[in-house]
Amino acid sequence: MLSKIIYILVIALILVPMRSLGIPFEISAPIALAIGLVYAFIFENPFPKFNKKCSKYLLQVAVVCLGFNMNLNEALKSGSQGMTFTIVSVVGVMVLGVALGYLLHVNRKTGYLISSGTAICGGSAIAAVGPVLKADSDNMAVSLGVIFILNSIALFIFPPLGHLFDMSQTQFGTWAAIAIHDTSSVVGAGDAYGELACETATIIKLTRALWIIPLALVTMFIFRDKSGKISIPWFIFIFVLAMIANTYLPCIHGAFTDTMVWIAKRGMVITLFMIGASLTIKMIRNVGFKPLLLAIILWIIISVSSLLVVLNTVK
Repeated sequence: MLSKIIYILVIALILVPMRSLGIPFEISAPIALAIGLVYAFIFENPFPKFNKKCSKYLLQVAVVCLGFNMNLNEALKSGSQGMTFTIVSVVGVMVLGVALGYLLHVNRKTGYLISSGTAICGGSAIAAVGPVLKADSDNMAVSLGVIFILNSIALFIFPPLGHLFDMSQTQFGTWAAIAIHDTSSVVGAGDAYGELACETATIIKLTRALWIIPLALVTMFIFRDKSGKISIPWFIFIFVLAMIANTYLPCIHGAFTDTMVWIAKRGMVITLFMIGASLTIKMIRNVGFKPLLLAIILWIIISVSSLLVVLNTVK
């Protein structure tokens, strides 16, 4: 009962403007994730199924709402700067990940899923490729657990690193979109760094997420199974429509746009609390050393290489 009360109370505090309670700050994405992690280590999640489904769909709603605060022309300009490295990095991480997984004697399907999550968009890529791969529950649990652990760490360390390297908001947004796994933490890290960083990170990450489709098709060919179901991230196309509306329909600017931005930011914060609340000690124990080592190596390679490229090519 206590765990349910605290769970509901935290979500209520995120939704209620803190300044109306005399508190001079709002709960940010990193703080929400930290609260979720502390909660998960103290209590057992009382709503595991609700937590999983709600965090998935709330993330999609938040991303679509962000589109109502973005200009299509500026977004395309920002996205094009990261396009070349996106293509190279996706292909490079997949090839390197599969090779390293073989050398480390990681289960073939688990290594492939970890590589997919690192190369494209974390848990979303794993969830989309898993059914095509005919991965079992152990493969999925280990892969998602590994990516989730590193994804949580990224949200905390990337903004300080961006300031350490004196990165511009465009540089940081591009780097975060390439080097951080899940869309939720990419948007959270971008928002913590600045509005332009958030916009840049979101558009590049969603462009990167579309690689789920060709990856799933290639996976069918590699594993010789044409019966697998491809999960297409349709919400990305709705996000694009939201950007088009914001760019070419000035009549929606004002109260409507402000409301959409509020929903996006609060929705993202709630999502990160739910994601943090889903991490358990059991999940960490079940990950295993070799899959975690594979994920860490891939993450370091993509983070360092993309940082060097971004600092030298993006203004």
